[in-house]
Amino acid sequence: MTAAAPNRRWFDSILAWYFVVIWGSGFLASKIGMLYAAPFTFLTARFLFGIACMLPIVVIMRSRWPTSRSEFGHVIVAGLLMHAIHLGGSHYTQYLGVSAGITAVLLTVQPLLTALVASRWLGEHLSRRQWLGIAVGFSGVVLVVWHKIDIREMTLASLCAVLVALLAVTAGTLYQRVFCQHVDLRTASLLQFAASAIVLAPLAWLVEGFRITWAWPMFGAIVFLVICASILAVSALHTLMRHGEATRVTSLFYLTPVFAVVLEFALFDVVPSAVSILGIVITCAGVALVAWKRDQPAPE
Repeated sequence: MTAAAPNRRWFDSILAWYFVVIWGSGFLASKIGMLYAAPFTFLTARFLFGIACMLPIVVIMRSRWPTSRSEFGHVIVAGLLMHAIHLGGSHYTQYLGVSAGITAVLLTVQPLLTALVASRWLGEHLSRRQWLGIAVGFSGVVLVVWHKIDIREMTLASLCAVLVALLAVTAGTLYQRVFCQHVDLRTASLLQFAASAIVLAPLAWLVEGFRITWAWPMFGAIVFLVICASILAVSALHTLMRHGEATRVTSLFYLTPVFAVVLEFALFDVVPSAVSILGIVITCAGVALVAWKRDQPAPE
């Protein structure tokens, strides 16, 4: 182990916890935002604000732009998968009346899909302990949100929307890891926001009439989701993906519903049930099984 390894481990730990906290809070912020605008309209406004934030940063810091047409295309594809399709599907699912609980359960299948893809096509070898951790983590998430699950609220349209979101975030995370290893995350964010706005703006206008009720809570939700989530948390996720195996990193998604329950208790005094508390413990154990890695002895 090199001298820099412990420092990077601490840095990665900070990034991981930041990602979990912000991603878990994002469910609540999105729910607040969609009280004032329909999903595609809200996302279009969110991405336009993202462009306004990133453009001066890219110009002032003279960030590196994609140097080839293929690199540019890879950045756009990854962004459309991660932002436009994933967020569009998950937001539309909640807009159709599906609870955060059932949405969370379906979206947290991602670490399992990532493990299957990574072990089959990306050359990642998963131990039995890691496969066990994936299963344990998923069962823990189910217990965490069990009190919010009502399968009767699921329609064909909402099921299709959440499945599209699940496949998009899984494909986008892996795609960016494979094809966008060396891109500048600042210019990548700007390009991805622009591409997502171009795709979603026609839907917002034609389907929803681009109607927005301007209010401070909506502004707050957009600022939080753009700066803390779409820029910083997504950058943290991609940095972690560059430093570690895909399965280990995406197992963090199991913890986001856990934090959402904790946040709900802290802000609204909603006491989690005994089943939810048991699920939190099981989920944390599952993530630990996936993420734990025995230190390798230093070469002599």
